[in-house]
Amino acid sequence: MPELTVTPRLRLGGQPLSVVGRSRIYVCGVTPYDVTHLGHAATFVWVDAVDRVLRRLGVHVEVCRNVTDVDDVLFEAAKRHGAFYDRYAAVQQFHFDRDMDALGVRHPTFEPRAHTFIDPVVDLAQTLLDRGAAYAAGGSVYLEAAPVIERAGLDRDTAEALLRDNNGHLDDPAKRDPLDQAVWQASAGDEPAWPSPWGPGRPGWHAECTAMALSTYGASVDLHAGGADLRFPHHAFEAAQAETATGVAPFARAWMHVGTVCLAGEKMAKSTGNLVFVNDLVAKADGPTVRMLVLDRRYDETWDHDDAALEHAGRRRDALHAAAGRPGSNGTAQRAVLEALCDDLDVPRALDVAIEEGGQAARDLVSILGL
Repeated sequence: MPELTVTPRLRLGGQPLSVVGRSRIYVCGVTPYDVTHLGHAATFVWVDAVDRVLRRLGVHVEVCRNVTDVDDVLFEAAKRHGAFYDRYAAVQQFHFDRDMDALGVRHPTFEPRAHTFIDPVVDLAQTLLDRGAAYAAGGSVYLEAAPVIERAGLDRDTAEALLRDNNGHLDDPAKRDPLDQAVWQASAGDEPAWPSPWGPGRPGWHAECTAMALSTYGASVDLHAGGADLRFPHHAFEAAQAETATGVAPFARAWMHVGTVCLAGEKMAKSTGNLVFVNDLVAKADGPTVRMLVLDRRYDETWDHDDAALEHAGRRRDALHAAAGRPGSNGTAQRAVLEALCDDLDVPRALDVAIEEGGQAARDLVSILGL
C-alpha cells in the first residue's frame, strides 16, 4: 500500500494554525478617516495571504475585519470637513474598499462596524464591573491597567509611553490611575453619544474590538492579526477584557503582528504624515506588484519602502510569471512551495523554489498568493 502523504500545517511563530474544519481569523480593521497608506495595507495583504494558504490546505476560513467608525480621530476629521461622522466614515470606507480590491484582498466574511455594537460594549462594561476588574467614575467605566501591563511584561514607564502615543487619555481626571483604559467613555460637548447606565457616552477603542470579536466568534479566535504597533496597548487590553469577561483563555490561539512599514527610517503613520498611499503605488505599478512588494519578506519584518523596492517587486513578479509559463509539473517542487508557505509564511523561500523550478510549482504559487 502506498504511503499516505500528509498535508502540511500552517505554523505562525511556532504555533500551528490549521485546525480541523474551521479557522476563525479576527483582524483589526480600518479607522475610516483618510485614504489607505502602505503601512495599513500591509496587514490586510498578509491576512489575505493567510486566508489563501489555509484555503489551499482545505480549511474553511472565516475572516472578521472590523471598521472602527467610533473614534476620536474620526470625529475630529469629520468636524474639520464639516461632515457628520457616519457619512464621512462611509465615504472613506468606499475608498478603502477600492484600494483593497486593487490589491486583490478578498472581502472578509464579517465586517462589523463599531457604531452598531454599542449594546455589546455596554454589556461588556457591566460584566467587567461585576468581575471587579473595572470601576465606574465620571460617567465612564475603566479597566484597571496594572494587571494588563504586568501580563504584557512591560515596566510602567514603557507602558505609559506607548499609551501616550496611542491616545490613551492619560489626562482624564476621572481615572484612579492615568493608565487605566476606558471600556465606556463619557462623551463631552458635541461628541457623538449613546445612552448607557453610566450616562451618555461611547465605546472605548479596545472595548470595541473585544465586543465585535466576541459577538462574531464567541469566547475565542484561532488567529488575531494586526500591526505590530497594536501589540500594546490595543491587543493587550482587548485580550484582557475578553478573558476576564468570558473566563476563557487564551482569547487568541495565535497572534500575527505584521511588521511596521517605514519611510526614510521613520514609521509610516497618519499622525506624522510620512505616507505612501496605495492608490499612488497602484497607479505607478499595479496591484499584484504592490502585493509582491509586501509579501516578499517575513511578515513580522520592519522594513523601509522606496522606489527601488517597488522595482525589485516588479522584477520578482515578472520572473515568477515567466517560470509559471514553463512546461512541466514537479510534485517535489510543488510540495516544497507549500511547505515554505506553511513554515511561518516563508514567501521568499517559496518564491525562490517556484522561480527556479517553474512549471506547476510556479503556477500554484501565483494562484495561492494572488500574484
